[in-house]
Amino acid sequence: MIKFHFKESDELIIEFAFENKEEKNFVFFEGKLGEVYPLENDKKILLGLGKKEEFDLEKLTNAVYKLGRFLKDKEVDAINFSSKSFEDLDNADYILAIVEGLILSTYTFDFYKNEKDKYNLKDVYFDLDYSKVDSKIDDLVNELEKVLESQFFSRDIINMRSNTIYPEVLADKAVEELSTLGVEVKVYDKTQIEELGLKAFLEVAKGSDKDPRFIVMEYLKGGDEKPLAFVGKGLTYDSGGYSIKPTVGMDTMNSDMSGSAIVIGAISAIAKNKLNANVVGIVAACENLISGKAYKPGDVIDSLSGKKIEIDNTDAEGRVTLADAVYYAADKYDPEILIDIATLTGACIVALGERYTGIITNSDTAFDALQSAADKSNEKIWKLPNDPAFKELFKSEVGDYLNAGGRQAGTITGGQFVGEFVKDVNWIHMDIAGTSYLSKEYGAYPKGATGVHVKTLYNLAKDYSSKK
Repeated sequence: MIKFHFKESDELIIEFAFENKEEKNFVFFEGKLGEVYPLENDKKILLGLGKKEEFDLEKLTNAVYKLGRFLKDKEVDAINFSSKSFEDLDNADYILAIVEGLILSTYTFDFYKNEKDKYNLKDVYFDLDYSKVDSKIDDLVNELEKVLESQFFSRDIINMRSNTIYPEVLADKAVEELSTLGVEVKVYDKTQIEELGLKAFLEVAKGSDKDPRFIVMEYLKGGDEKPLAFVGKGLTYDSGGYSIKPTVGMDTMNSDMSGSAIVIGAISAIAKNKLNANVVGIVAACENLISGKAYKPGDVIDSLSGKKIEIDNTDAEGRVTLADAVYYAADKYDPEILIDIATLTGACIVALGERYTGIITNSDTAFDALQSAADKSNEKIWKLPNDPAFKELFKSEVGDYLNAGGRQAGTITGGQFVGEFVKDVNWIHMDIAGTSYLSKEYGAYPKGATGVHVKTLYNLAKDYSSKK
């Protein structure tokens, strides 16, 4: 674990440099973003920040992340950032961007390895003009550390394989992470889920020998204010069911529970930092498998809302489980904003790649609040049109809705389907199919689980708590 110190030091100096093609002081260093160049005789490392006109806080985090990865296997246990090489370093936002980049660089998923990875860097110093530094900088760093710790928790359980993380274990992880932080965690087993009337959820779950779990997490420290409700998709493994997936890509379907992990992580961060907020998290956890008991294309199933769903595609199962989960959340808690977060559609990856999370919402006000929180978190979101005309694509002739609306506007219709089960509350759907699990490293995110939007949901809750 890295310790951050705000005092002078004679440790290895990190000097920042922007890319400058006209003026090159070193033959092998150009100042490109994330470029690392050690000057061994001077006890110094040059770190490139890219083009000055394109520089922002996200790029600073990304550059420092590259530095951290470079130092990972080096015999360096302490470094020193000096404001002499970077005039804005006294700004708290820049300090936090550096702290974030270094902490993110320490993440490694070695759960299944006998030989664990090592990270030698232990101490980081900031040599600054302390008269200009925010007096609360230690508290701000401590807050960020707790948020990233929760994000790493989310990454870990997403990266774990489905023979390790299945519904019962996911529920246990939520209890272990949250129960000592002032969060009440209620776990409902199959019999209790039946009593709650979550019929659509149970239809998806019944193909597996591993029983489902319905997880409700309540952090209620905000007085009489309406809560924020976060609902995470919890498919701990998705084979596609009888609409079976191709072999390519099925090996990463342990990550189909990313939404649930992010919700648990966000509530963990909120609780660790003791926000004065009311937040509820809900996860419907199950597997989608093939068996003689599994639901089938053509089935018409019931739901908690009473609406009937015609199953056109058993691989569009996440929205079926969410139909019950969001209805439960809206009906029981009447939240200020209800957010569902899910690896819902491959169409979102086609549309927005692995960079942007797709958004469908019924409230511009709620979206503006989420956009502000996402901007503070350097996590990208993109609002798609919630045009009622698209709803014709998932209208059923024998039930109320088809669970799949065909290839056209797949991300939109998937989100709108979930929205049909939300009562009259401000609602946002977040499709993280592309952003939650990366095919290769990008920026300060590693290949695999990102834990994306733990920070966004945390900052949203923080913004609401600060309004009181």
